[in-house]
Amino acid sequence: MTTLKPAKGLLLVAEPSIIGDVSFNRSVVLIAEYNEAGSVGFILNKPLDYKLKDFVPEVSSNLPVYNGGPVEQDNLYFIHRIPEMIPESIEISNGIYWGGDFNAILHLLKDDQIKKDQIRFFLGYSGWGIDQLEKELEVNSWVVAPNNYDNLIVGKSNSNFWKEKMIEFGGDYLLWSNAPENPAFN
Repeated sequence: MTTLKPAKGLLLVAEPSIIGDVSFNRSVVLIAEYNEAGSVGFILNKPLDYKLKDFVPEVSSNLPVYNGGPVEQDNLYFIHRIPEMIPESIEISNGIYWGGDFNAILHLLKDDQIKKDQIRFFLGYSGWGIDQLEKELEVNSWVVAPNNYDNLIVGKSNSNFWKEKMIEFGGDYLLWSNAPENPAFN
């Protein structure tokens, strides 16, 4: 497997070796920012038992909310692929955008103009300080993988995403694709 360096728009796939890590066990993270000050990402495959309307009472939206990571879990974040509808969005890469004018989103949701596959909401985010991610990569906590889905990843809501990546990686990872989440249950 080719070893990629982390960059905006790439994926971090949790190595099977981080079993037991409450936040990142079997996670697939989209890197939203990567620079000399640190990194920010959002876990893509950990839906919560909440809908957007549970946090934003002025909308009746049943859009799911995901666990974005362990940092600032009292804040709502979002990625999307509709910058023409949401001003002030910041491009991550390949047509994936982060943030923007939340009032515009409220109006779009009230008018039922946003589809489920165009936006994803998160409680919290994943963050790494200076050189922290590099150190985790050195001890094989993550595999950096390309985002072969481009902006369609925003709507990818498969909870088996980590397993799919293990199968895609092949080799020794195939064994882990069918292993129980908690090895004690084996």
